[in-house]
Formats: sequence, structure tokens, C-alpha cells
Amino acid sequence: MLDKNGIAKRIAQEVKDGYYVNLGIGIPTLVANYVRTDISVEFQSENGILGMGPFPIEGKEDADLINAGKQTITALPGASYFDSATSFAMIRGRHVDLTILGAMEVSENGDIANWKIPGKMVKGMGGAMDLVASAENIIVAMMHTNRKGEAKLLKRCTLPLTGVGCVKKIVTNLAVLEVTNDGFLLLERAPGVTVDEIIAATEGKLIIKGAVKEMSI
Repeated sequence: MLDKNGIAKRIAQEVKDGYYVNLGIGIPTLVANYVRTDISVEFQSENGILGMGPFPIEGKEDADLINAGKQTITALPGASYFDSATSFAMIRGRHVDLTILGAMEVSENGDIANWKIPGKMVKGMGGAMDLVASAENIIVAMMHTNRKGEAKLLKRCTLPLTGVGCVKKIVTNLAVLEVTNDGFLLLERAPGVTVDEIIAATEGKLIIKGAVKEMSI
């Protein structure tokens, strides 16, 4: 079973040379720490920066340099800064190759709910709606179940939706899954996790084809 850093490490394998990548808040922000050093990747944040690096070393933070989640970040050589209008023009113009988001729920047809739990205070939608509406490649980083042990990969989302039919792949603490027309296709299982455990933790339709390989992280 993976922890949050393990999920980020596995998703980092999906980042290709030359990609422009937007990282959502939560687990996705950790991905920048694990991208291969032999490839060139530009991380974009909707608050107005292109060229984010890994999180800063403790004690070396710059309080004026933050991502969309208000976490302190580093900037790589050549990074650029701009207003949010320009940033959202990049997103809406489909200039971002990969979007990595957290989620509260994902449905078997790729719907995502990641911004609101009715009755609870939230900061707002942020850039999530624009990202899911414009991105062609969305990977979700999430825990497979909630704190009560209930499935978060569902037949249908129960929370207010952020986007419809937009998620392509999901990496959880238990598995890597691809969203297909027929449901969740199980691609990989986390170290020490059995297929039966994944089946038990998934409410949506789970497709298993032959032996499921163990993740390599």
C-alpha cells in the first residue's frame, strides 16, 4: 500500500519530456519532487507561474513565492510570472499537456467531484472547473477509500461534480486504473496489495484482464 508520496512517485512516471503540467492542490503538488531529472518539464500554476520546482528546503522558503494552494514553492531558472488572466488563457487554450488533480470521488465513467462537500465550508472552486473543461489528459491522485473505509471510486458520484467524463487515469494508494467506456480497468496494484483488496474497496465496475502487475516505484 502506498502513502501520499508513493502515489506522487507513481504519477511522476506519467510525466513526459517537454510536458507542460498543472498540479492541483494536495497530493498532486508532491509530483514535482519526483519527476526524472533527465527530462525537461514545466509546471504551471493558475495563480500565475510557469516553471515551478520542488518544494523548498525548510528554512529556505520565500513567503512571496506560492502556488495556487498558497504553499511556498521554488522556481526553476527561466521561470516566468504573469497575471491569472494569462494563466487561465493557457489553460483554456489547451496549452497544458497534463493536469494532475486530487478528488473526493470519481465515477466509473470519469466524472470527478473534488471541490465541495455540502454543508461544509470550502474556499471555492478555484481553477478546477477550467482545468477539467479544457484539459485533454487528466490524472487523479487520491486515496482509494475515505476515512470511514468507504469507496471513493463509484458507479456515480454523490457529491457536486467538477467535471463530466474527463478523468483518464487514477492512481490511488491501492492501484493504478484507467477509465474506459466499460468502467475502471485495473492496470497495476500497489506493493503488498491483492486484487481482492482492490475489488473490496471499489464500488464502480472494475475490469480485470489477466494477471495484474505490481507497481514499480
